[in-house]
Amino acid sequence: MKRTTLEFPGEPMVLRTQDGGITISMPIRVRRYSGRRQVLVPQGISAVLKATCAPTALQLALARGHRWLRQIESGQARNIAEVAKREKVDRSYVSRMINLTALAPDIQAAILNDTLPEAVGLFDLAMNTPLCWAAQRRRIAEVVAGAGGGSRRACRTGRWKWSSRPRPGRWRSRSPSTV
Repeated sequence: MKRTTLEFPGEPMVLRTQDGGITISMPIRVRRYSGRRQVLVPQGISAVLKATCAPTALQLALARGHRWLRQIESGQARNIAEVAKREKVDRSYVSRMINLTALAPDIQAAILNDTLPEAVGLFDLAMNTPLCWAAQRRRIAEVVAGAGGGSRRACRTGRWKWSSRPRPGRWRSRSPSTV
């Protein structure tokens, strides 16, 4: 889940203009995390934050998956290929979104309530999703635990796996004369 975070590292300044207006100046730092915006205020300052109305990417993906699965089950579409053609997207994308409908009910509720850990992204939930709900929960725990140092990479079968070690030959040190 990507997120945009605004942090307020300094104190706000309130200035009065000559025409009687007020200008509030506050230093901010913007960080992106999965396309969502979050405002963090300094500690000690209470803030009433309104819930954002815009759904997250995961929420949209889950809704698409349920909508497309419902179309196939009701007969509006014969198969994934027909849904993909109608929506003008790739078949694999439709398949990945439909995979989200097989997630455990508590995981789907966490997506809808936006309480899923930040480290868990759409890729982690939609690709090679285990059907066993306990295995899904273990996978989320592994993703959260590996968020600090692991990286995803493709193995020979084309599937993605987590690896905490760099690939050999990926980075080569260069001497100053060859740069």
